Amino acid sequence: MNALDLLGLIATCFTTSSFVPQVWRIWKTRDVSAISLPTYIIITVGLALWLAYGVLKSDMPLVVANSVMVVLTGAITVMKIRFSR
Repeated sequence: MNALDLLGLIATCFTTSSFVPQVWRIWKTRDVSAISLPTYIIITVGLALWLAYGVLKSDMPLVVANSVMVVLTGAITVMKIRFSR
């Protein structure tokens, strides 16, 4: 691993962890009233495309970051749908 990949992995830790508090709060409160479903659908699809791009380029920081982000934003999207009923 080179210094550039290490920088990418450090950035990954910060950006991906930014969604953890949101997932945790929604899970605990079941309150999704302030969450925009279209926004989370768009961001999840976009991140899935970035994941595919990273896989095709064999770019580990992109793959790691976007794998985690797809899971977190996907979880928020699913909770928005489930808890809005």
